[in-house]
Amino acid sequence: MDISRIEAAAGRLQGHARRTPLLSSPFLDEIAGRRVLVKAECLQHTGSFKFRGAWSALSALDPEVRAKGVIAFSSGNHAQGIAAAAKGFGVPAVIIMPADAPAAKVAGTRGLGAEVVPYDRETEDRDALGAKLAAERGLTLVKPFDEPEVIAGQGTCGLEIAEQAAEAGVTEADVLVCCGGGGLTSGIALALEAKAPGLRVRPAEPEGFDDVKRSLAAGTIQRNPALGGNICDAIVTPQPGNLTFPIMHRLCGPGLAVSEEEALKAMQLAVRHLKIVAEPGGAVALASALFRKEEIAGDAVICTVSGGNVDPAILARALALDI
Repeated sequence: MDISRIEAAAGRLQGHARRTPLLSSPFLDEIAGRRVLVKAECLQHTGSFKFRGAWSALSALDPEVRAKGVIAFSSGNHAQGIAAAAKGFGVPAVIIMPADAPAAKVAGTRGLGAEVVPYDRETEDRDALGAKLAAERGLTLVKPFDEPEVIAGQGTCGLEIAEQAAEAGVTEADVLVCCGGGGLTSGIALALEAKAPGLRVRPAEPEGFDDVKRSLAAGTIQRNPALGGNICDAIVTPQPGNLTFPIMHRLCGPGLAVSEEEALKAMQLAVRHLKIVAEPGGAVALASALFRKEEIAGDAVICTVSGGNVDPAILARALALDI
């Protein structure tokens, strides 16, 4: 993986993905004790950065292979990204989703024309299920993060951050990235290494599911003890990817972890002060900027709001908090 692959993905995404804004608010700056710049990927097509990687991966496939259709595993955001990209190319998409995936994400995936196959993440093997369906139907698997063209697509977000940070006069800062398997984190890190070496990526995760933070500290891949049970469903993964972890280990600073309540508070503050909707997993980087400020150095911090596909009940819970 290198910058040429990310730039090639950017070329294929031209005219298809949105260049999302870098937002700020003096109220958030005051809470964080420094300038906070927020990359609003919740405003990307399908409500998350995942559209970038999905379009990058599908656009890189041989047309004859792509025409047979694609299959993916996802709790919702990768699902919708793949569904939207498949619809754009006019090819079938099958998405294997956890039975407890948020209803809004399931509905969004089906609404984009994909076939949703539910599974029990505690008792069923999604890999075996996916392999069976792929073999039966001739589908191509597009992994959610451990796939070079997906990483390249997510890296296009980093190209934009480099340009927008420079426009904002920020050349040195931590860049906090909501992190599950590490596709977005490693993609942004590769882009910034080439285009803005003064910006250092740091993964942000939920407490109890901070496998990347622990893996970076240990120098080896660590697993989470549980596979579910956190509202930050979008970034709850068993462990970092085999492709993404070496990139993160080489390029990223120490990880950060926040509580569910802190993620919910960040969601409310994003609505109030940035006028954007974040889902819990998409708010952990902002939560880290606001509530882990003693672990961050410098006069500015950049953070991703990576997704906004939240069920109304969770959003209502966030808005009802007394901050």
